[in-house]
Amino acid sequence: MRPEAMLSARDVTAGYGAVPVIRDVSVDALPGEVALVIGPNGAGKSTLIKALIGELGLMSGSVLLNGEDISRLSEDQRAVRGLGYVPQSRDVFKTLTVTENLQMGGYRLPRDVTAERLSEIFDRFPTLGKLRKRLAQTLSGGERKLLAIARALVAQPTVLMLDEPTANLAPAIAGRVLGEVVAGLAGSGAAVLLVEQRIALALDAASHVYVLVDGAPRFTGTAAEFRALPDMGAVFFARGGDPTLPITAARPRRNT
Repeated sequence: MRPEAMLSARDVTAGYGAVPVIRDVSVDALPGEVALVIGPNGAGKSTLIKALIGELGLMSGSVLLNGEDISRLSEDQRAVRGLGYVPQSRDVFKTLTVTENLQMGGYRLPRDVTAERLSEIFDRFPTLGKLRKRLAQTLSGGERKLLAIARALVAQPTVLMLDEPTANLAPAIAGRVLGEVVAGLAGSGAAVLLVEQRIALALDAASHVYVLVDGAPRFTGTAAEFRALPDMGAVFFARGGDPTLPITAARPRRNT
């Protein structure tokens, strides 16, 4: 029996003004798993992220976190309830040290609890422990992304959402971020929702895959099911001009 989803979005429609950008999108993030959201540019991945964190209001649908409907809560209220988020850019405070960045991640916590969490973070990520006095702006791209992820973990979120964590990273470093850090988070029991463009690398860490095309769900299934498709490209680009090309694994997933 698989565990219940920590984050569950159901039939989410969201956009800007009265114009929907994504329509009827459902995703789940389960403990110990990486839920991978992929799609071509303009598919609506960023809009989905904004709807999940509360930056955008929902036109319809719902978002549940640990069984609680958070659809109408603010970004801050969702964060307090355990929804962590690492944006693609502006993910660290460049003029602060590594330690100060981590302390900012625990600004809601009592000082002694924050100190304890930082000690745990340095034990978990020894690289950051060696860099604790360095300014964030002097770190390499991989070190900076590791700091951003660690800062989000200080508050001990039950769900961590990562928006293209390998953007602008060299392939080897991107592979380590996805294969070691992201996969390691899931391995420790966290629920991870990952939006990523480096599909081949991300699939190695993913448990389930959600494909968005033109704002609508195109595929929902396990990573193994996605790999087994006879033509993965058909999921992203309709053959013969048919935008409703059926994908056999594109069925809503229910916990059993």
